[in-house]
Amino acid sequence: GLWGVVNNAGILGFPADGELLPMSTYRHCMEVNFFGAVEVSKTFLPLLRKSQGRLVNMSSMAGGIPLPRYAAYGASKAALSMFSGVMRQELSKWGIKVMAIHPSGFRTGIEGTAEQWDRQEKELLENLPADTRQAYGEEYLLGLRNYLLHLPSHCAPDLSPVLGSVLHALLARRPQGLYTPGKGAYVPLCIFCCFPLWVYDFF
Repeated sequence: GLWGVVNNAGILGFPADGELLPMSTYRHCMEVNFFGAVEVSKTFLPLLRKSQGRLVNMSSMAGGIPLPRYAAYGASKAALSMFSGVMRQELSKWGIKVMAIHPSGFRTGIEGTAEQWDRQEKELLENLPADTRQAYGEEYLLGLRNYLLHLPSHCAPDLSPVLGSVLHALLARRPQGLYTPGKGAYVPLCIFCCFPLWVYDFF
């Protein structure tokens, strides 16, 4: 039989302000990060029902709190987190346990390659209306790529906290519904959930 399914596939897209992102980026993120996980889950749920097994969905810190420049990625991961929560409730009557994992930044290579950046940056710039381009300014637009260049330096190279969460979700007798591995993953979520929104936005 099948004991566990881990939905880990994910893409980041080109991090930029939500107004600037082309609709293709939103659709691509939703297709891989959300619809892909839903389809895999639905395919294997009959086997998980027989084993009373586990479904683990790799979401993101950006799926639980709003982060600038992650409108497409964060929306797709938020959809996956909500799907996980609903499935956790609905599938419990068959003994299936469903968990979502919200890691902070880890160095996984999700930002892609320089060739992908070139293609995504070109698509972004070519589809901008003139008034939007003027509002943001050429310097800001051309500086978006620097964010990608510096992204790995802000991410942890040691993936063991995430792997530990996956193993606990799969093997523990009483797994948690939500895991937040990594430095800083839990604190912003607490601030977002427990304080007025202006406090989180300021933070």
